[in-house]
Amino acid sequence: MNEPSRRKVTRRRVLQAGAGLAASEALASGAAGAEPLPVKKPNVYEALGIKPIINAVGTVTMFGGSVMPPEVVAAWAEASKHFVDLVELQDKVGARIAKLLGVEAACVTTGAAGALVLGTAAAITRGDKRLMGKLPNTTGTRNEVILQKTHHSCYDNQITGVGATLVEVETAADVAKAVSERTALMFFMNTATDAGKLGREEWVKLARAHKIPTLIDAAADVPPVSRIAEYAKMGYDLIALSGGKAMRGPNDTGLLLGRAELIGAAKLNANPHCGTIGRPLKVGKEGMIALLAAVERFVRLDDATEKKEFERRIGVIEKAVKAVPTVECERITPAIANHVPHLQIAWDEKTVKFTREKVTRELADGTPSIRVGRVSGTGDKGILISVLTLQEGEEQIVAARIAEILKRAAS
Repeated sequence: MNEPSRRKVTRRRVLQAGAGLAASEALASGAAGAEPLPVKKPNVYEALGIKPIINAVGTVTMFGGSVMPPEVVAAWAEASKHFVDLVELQDKVGARIAKLLGVEAACVTTGAAGALVLGTAAAITRGDKRLMGKLPNTTGTRNEVILQKTHHSCYDNQITGVGATLVEVETAADVAKAVSERTALMFFMNTATDAGKLGREEWVKLARAHKIPTLIDAAADVPPVSRIAEYAKMGYDLIALSGGKAMRGPNDTGLLLGRAELIGAAKLNANPHCGTIGRPLKVGKEGMIALLAAVERFVRLDDATEKKEFERRIGVIEKAVKAVPTVECERITPAIANHVPHLQIAWDEKTVKFTREKVTRELADGTPSIRVGRVSGTGDKGILISVLTLQEGEEQIVAARIAEILKRAAS
């Protein structure tokens, strides 16, 4: 085998089965002067028999949220080398993050879900340590949380697990009837904004009129970072935010932001305080420092530059698939959560004889496995590609694989 042929085989085999297999085949060929290729060392996941995936769904928890940037990883590593007082650290980190995000106070939590737990606990106990020690037993206390009928989600348990009872409403008149001395909180699920009869601003105005604190779940609502301060200015007392999504902090971190009095009560319900509902929701010193580094990085990012890069990645995929008959591409940016450009790819299944479910399975079953999915506000047409979580060069792999599948289905 001549030298150019040997290189061609090596490149193909590397793409198909990894550098180790390619090297063994090249050596087995007996090519004169062939140099052994370095054997690729398995990463920590491969060593466990787990194949890493290409995440084209977005910053979803089940795939690990985001990949932390080098400066965030460095902050984590540095924090791991020292002991500190966690209560003091939470206070100092919270103060710094609150200033960066333009809110009154902040508490680092175990994801946005952890923020819902601590926010609800804060609204029920209001700093009363006697009540804190009883949770989730809320007998005789204000323990009702009002929400719109359309705002239920799989995160309801984070609220009811504290001992709260959910009270459904649909209209402003319903709210007036529901409010009582037992009302602890009014909750708003931001991704369900368009599903309810009461909008984000009307909801908080009603709460203010009835003197009830509010909590908004805005888990995936950055970028832009300015939205957080907007919710606070709108009047929301508590804001739950993910730290491991677009901010690219550790996947198990989040933020509870808002009014200092309620944030203080939330901290008292949290680790390291014993005998509290939030004691199991432990955020380590490393997670706090890494999230602070992630927030500092995030507020420095230029939104226009970030968007330009996302659009470039989309363009690579568009170019590869547009040659397939009947394929249509549309760029979609969700209005609320995951507010970054996505690519929707659709086709006539009479011409391209694969359903979107089959295309999704083929992408997932291939090597490397490519995962695609939907996010709120993007409809239900074709398949959706998020480029936010693609690593360097992965847009080329995604483009080639989708184009190959669709071309084969059209032949």
